[in-house]
Amino acid sequence: MFPKKGSSFPIGRDILTDTEFAQIIASALKIEFGSTRHGAKTIMKWTGASQRTAKNWLNGTHAPSGAHLVLLARESNAILKALMLVADRPEMSLGASLISLKRLLTDMLASLDEMM
Repeated sequence: MFPKKGSSFPIGRDILTDTEFAQIIASALKIEFGSTRHGAKTIMKWTGASQRTAKNWLNGTHAPSGAHLVLLARESNAILKALMLVADRPEMSLGASLISLKRLLTDMLASLDEMM
């Protein structure tokens, strides 16, 4: 048995506060939805959360729980990229960037086809 010597995890600046995390998620959602007004409704559809909860996430006053965060990351490349950066895994965020780029290029090609 080991003697108890107080807290075993040093508190450093690497600790992410709940407020900071909520702001990071809000920033990623703003990247995903821009200034569109349907962001909360899309978040509700993706996660099953209430409208008030979705608006809290968009405003950065609260962060999603684990299950909701997984559902958001499943649908949003911006959320997935933010999570990888917060987890100090920038190399993993490259995949999310490439998926976003592919989606953008596909949309642009579809628009070009419509114009022609």
